[in-house]
Amino acid sequence: MTSTIQIRSAGDADLAAIESLLSESQLPTAGVKDSLCGFLVAESAGRVVGVVGMEKRGNYGLLRSTAVAPAWRGKHVAKQLVERIIADAEAQGVHALYLLTTTAERYFPSFGFAVATRDVVPEDIRATGEFRETCCASATVMCLRLSA
Repeated sequence: MTSTIQIRSAGDADLAAIESLLSESQLPTAGVKDSLCGFLVAESAGRVVGVVGMEKRGNYGLLRSTAVAPAWRGKHVAKQLVERIIADAEAQGVHALYLLTTTAERYFPSFGFAVATRDVVPEDIRATGEFRETCCASATVMCLRLSA
């Protein structure tokens, strides 16, 4: 099935599908509309089946909203999305990517992310809505240093 996946930049027409997929995956939708230009979608037969986003702040990025439709889980869709957003971040000169998770602490180390403490997160990232308001204080913070 993954051979029929196309990964592309998200557009305004994808917003409803992205928010639906995030809600279905119990992930926050707050701020998605405002940072839609940093989102990628995986599409199959004209339908959004996966999503990942990056909020770029200064020289840093906040990886957020990684979700895959249930029928597509286990088919490497998330892997393709995360690898692509990391490559995009490197191409944009991002020095490090940060993320907050309550469920995927074991998944992201496969991409080089390591657990970090909140006090090492740059102010630009701590100022994001997801970091300040949306994600709970018990969420694990992870960081991937990039060769920018």
